[in-house]
Amino acid sequence: MSTSSNLPAVTVLGLGPMGRSLAGAFLAAGLRTTVWNRTPGKDQELTEAGATAAASAEEAVSASELTVVCVVNQDAADAILRRADVTRALKGRTVVSLTADTPERARDTARWAAEHGIGYLDGAIMTPAPSIGTPEAVFLHSGPRDLYEQHRPVLERLGGTHTHLGEEIGRAATFDIALLDIFWTAMAGYAHAVAIARAEGVTARELSVFAQGIAAILPPLFEQFAADADEGTYSGEINPVTSAASTMAHVVDVSESHGIDAGVMRSVEGLARRVIGLGHGTDGFMRVAEVLGRH
Repeated sequence: MSTSSNLPAVTVLGLGPMGRSLAGAFLAAGLRTTVWNRTPGKDQELTEAGATAAASAEEAVSASELTVVCVVNQDAADAILRRADVTRALKGRTVVSLTADTPERARDTARWAAEHGIGYLDGAIMTPAPSIGTPEAVFLHSGPRDLYEQHRPVLERLGGTHTHLGEEIGRAATFDIALLDIFWTAMAGYAHAVAIARAEGVTARELSVFAQGIAAILPPLFEQFAADADEGTYSGEINPVTSAASTMAHVVDVSESHGIDAGVMRSVEGLARRVIGLGHGTDGFMRVAEVLGRH
């Protein structure tokens, strides 16, 4: 798509699968887009589509008031942004980090940015690269509200939904970590379930029909259990933790009868038994969150 010099400019640092998707979405929206990657050769498709390939990170950030960085982790981002020449070039400009890392790393980066006169917003992408530029994309942001509102029109060119979670810079990373915890724990559970099913002669495709039914049960439970956790009720009316622990033991027994590692479920059962041992056997499973959070 052709671009106009009257349109906003944006720089994208990092051209892995997600970075290329971000830059491609900006280009498709007609923005003047400058790209740079530590490893050469990943910008050809983007330059053919109209992006400007910078020869250095300093040149890249100097081309735009807004720089979006999306690399593997904050160590990689620091290696780029905290070079003296790049830091100088960024003064008076804004960085939006869509690099996944921890809340404390976001806070550290915000402190560094403030010390050098750089605007900083932290963010998280909660959907895979193919979703970028479509209504299915989900972006979370945190940091100064006025800075977010200033750059929101450009960020929204990435498609999907954009949610500002608050001014505390670590909030986007906190949501990211917590949501990834749900995702990967669920995927580990599904992989383990497939292993058990196959050991008992049930195919993964046969199981998947009913696994989807289990997944459909979860959203209303998430909402109900969130209220339990926030209000401290931990109701066991639906299923007390004593009952839950019993079913977990069955999973462990069947797994180990087939030589399947049951370490994850043993750990979960251990948490349930801990709750029971503390005198909360009639409570619901979400009491585990309260026990885990004790110092």
